[in-house]
Amino acid sequence: MLKFGVIKLKLIIVEDNEKLRLGLSEGFKKTGKADVIYHCGSGDKALEYVAHNRPDVILMDVHLAGGLNGIDTMVALRKEHPRLPVVFYSIQDADEYYRIFRNSGILTHFAYIKKSNYLLPEMLLPLMQDAIFGKSFIDPEIAIRVQEIHQKDENSPLNLLEPQEKKVALMLSKGYSNEQMAKKMGYKDKRTISRINGQIYMVWELNDNATDEKVARTRAALIVKENKLLFWEEDGSAYYQNSDGEWILWE
Repeated sequence: MLKFGVIKLKLIIVEDNEKLRLGLSEGFKKTGKADVIYHCGSGDKALEYVAHNRPDVILMDVHLAGGLNGIDTMVALRKEHPRLPVVFYSIQDADEYYRIFRNSGILTHFAYIKKSNYLLPEMLLPLMQDAIFGKSFIDPEIAIRVQEIHQKDENSPLNLLEPQEKKVALMLSKGYSNEQMAKKMGYKDKRTISRINGQIYMVWELNDNATDEKVARTRAALIVKENKLLFWEEDGSAYYQNSDGEWILWE
């Protein structure tokens, strides 16, 4: 087992802000308790390095340059190195990151903290040691947001749809045409997508209060984007039910 003061931690920093990355590297060096053996700004470079050099722990920003975020990068790393210790840190507050983290399956040997709360090396080192010893820690502010996303997803209108309907609804919300969706899903006839659209409108009660298919399509896209089951009145006002069963005007 590693102990501070006896063996220096072999640390990798994955951070897309070069100035911050270099500043952290220098800060850890001054503590005398960690050697930054590598630093980079993208998940792809981290994957390439760790394929040949295993660190004791990784300090990983959630938002990175390139196609992989920090959480996706860590999931990929742990395929080859199970339970590789990591400390995630981030200033991001977007739902997608908390959703990705909740679905990642990362349960131990980690910490997930707000960058603004734990930026000094002296504060990060104890979290790294805990991660190495198999412990986990989530910043209370992040824990609240992760739970919010969990509750939101549990009540998602997408849960009312069949698997193929979910795929169509998600593509519809991104602006795909019926022809484009049919091609992506391997359907020869775009009318199949039209029929699936009709099922979505029926489940979400858009076929009753929408005057035409274009309106229903727009409203379905809004439901996906908001992740709330919205209901429209004849005057165009939209409402949703909160967790207490109260109807709230959507604005």
